[in-house]
Amino acid sequence: MTPADTLGFAARTTTGSPLRSSLLVLAMSIGMAAVVVLTALGDGVRNYIIGQFVSLGTNLLIVTPGRNDTGGFQLGGLITPRDLTIEDAAALQHVAHVRCAAPVLTGYSEVAANGRLRETMIMGTTSGYLDIRHFSLSQGSFLPNEDWQRSRSVAVIGVTIADELFGKASPVGQTIRVGDNRLRVIGVLSPIGQGLGFKPDEQVIVPVATALAIFNTNSLLQILLETTDRETIETAKAGAEQIMRTRHGGELDVTLITQDAVLSAFDDILDTTTMVLVGIAAVSLMVAGILVMNVMLVSVTQRTAEIGLLKALGASNRDIINMFLTEATFLSFIGALTGLAIGYLGSWVIRMAWPAIPVYPSAWAVTSALAVALCSGLVFGVLPARRAAALDPVLALSGH
Repeated sequence: MTPADTLGFAARTTTGSPLRSSLLVLAMSIGMAAVVVLTALGDGVRNYIIGQFVSLGTNLLIVTPGRNDTGGFQLGGLITPRDLTIEDAAALQHVAHVRCAAPVLTGYSEVAANGRLRETMIMGTTSGYLDIRHFSLSQGSFLPNEDWQRSRSVAVIGVTIADELFGKASPVGQTIRVGDNRLRVIGVLSPIGQGLGFKPDEQVIVPVATALAIFNTNSLLQILLETTDRETIETAKAGAEQIMRTRHGGELDVTLITQDAVLSAFDDILDTTTMVLVGIAAVSLMVAGILVMNVMLVSVTQRTAEIGLLKALGASNRDIINMFLTEATFLSFIGALTGLAIGYLGSWVIRMAWPAIPVYPSAWAVTSALAVALCSGLVFGVLPARRAAALDPVLALSGH
């Protein structure tokens, strides 16, 4: 039999048994769609999280209280980490290669205006926070650049807070109540969207000294430092460690986190997660291949007389094997293409539901999934093909 005869036979067999062919195509398409959607979702979440960290700035150092590593036992007992203070942040401003510093304190409180009330996050910081986070204003101005120790009754609000409390009216110059404090709105942030762990559009930003008074504390959550460029991050980190060690009695009881370290940790975690998703989806392709084998084995039983006739007409065992393998590969290919279309559709639906997450199928995942789908159809078609080729023509013609 020529290759054209083999292809024609496979095509006629496929269209002649629509139910069997549909089951094979459905099984393979589900497996293929699972691979495309899950890998696209994994890559999308990874790119979203990395994008959020990049939005913090490319030359960022984060100072947090306490150590995140384990040290040896020291005489004198365990080290009790000291709180981060405004004075610490002010001292870190003068570290070599630090362009800007911003102390940060957060908490939750009720915010009220015009008879409307809601609970939201209150952030205390300084004027440098706007530049470090690369935020912009849609109205008014940001926090004044003045003494950090000075408490002022002013606030900058997110666009969602502005809409909920003031509607279409301009909030600038209006008064809001935060807990028991009355603050004048001096600015409104431009729409930002979802951030890591919080929603900037739903926050109220106040001077750091005002936030310390509102929450009755002297401790900061963290201090953000922006260096002059990426090459000076390690130098600035060493300088900041030295200052904190000097200020805290000779002990380094804070943790300095570079943005690259955070990104590397998240990248490793998300790469592993994506690979797990790929593995789960690949299992579905293998299951589809097993279904191909089972259905093809049933097909051999149903087509015994047909196989006997072909062998009686001179078809060799190799011809029979080629026909069944061609049929399995053809159905797997159709199922893979169908699954690919479903996968792209599913990715589009996810993007419409969650626009912030860039869920786009990656080329490597699509190519790998197509290859696995075709190989699984071919591999799992070998046993039915060999069983068909092994049939005795006389017995096959008699239906045994």
